[in-house]
Amino acid sequence: MDPAGGATVANDIGEGEKFTVGNIYSVKVITGDEFRGIVMAYDPIPNFVFFEEGSKPRAGHSKNTRMVNANFITGLSYLGKSEDPLVTGKFHVDIDLEGLRAKEALAIRQAEADAERLGVGVTVEAQSIFDALSKTLPVQWENTDILVMKEVRVRSPYLSDCVFGGTDAANNRVKKVIELERRRLQLCGT
Repeated sequence: MDPAGGATVANDIGEGEKFTVGNIYSVKVITGDEFRGIVMAYDPIPNFVFFEEGSKPRAGHSKNTRMVNANFITGLSYLGKSEDPLVTGKFHVDIDLEGLRAKEALAIRQAEADAERLGVGVTVEAQSIFDALSKTLPVQWENTDILVMKEVRVRSPYLSDCVFGGTDAANNRVKKVIELERRRLQLCGT
């Protein structure tokens, strides 16, 4: 006899159909534990079912959830289907759409800025020199050259004698940063 008074689910129903979100079951697991739960999610690859305990959704309240390996379910009785609170409108969430859009725009700008800071086809050493220069000077990649202050160019292999253009003061400043960064890299590399 089924303790929950529900119909036992037939074995020929596929797991995905059996564990449709919103289905309510009386569940017994291999450990002997029994509970009533609403299917919240089903992942077929590891064969896990996520249940919200109880037989009514509790929007806005804390929930007890259980993650159960479907292979360890020894008894499963269908009790009905719950109303999906997201579909019926009984679930209320305040969402600041403008705030979310602002965060998204900021994240996109940050990702674009980060992408501009990464050299394509350059060595780790070249990227390190670029990063060191960027701490105090405006820099950008132009193919594999580092362009500093839009006037000083540093070419591969990114040595002091590979610095071209710009005023003498700007040129000397870039050379000094390159020498210091190369010295730092040599200390870290040994």
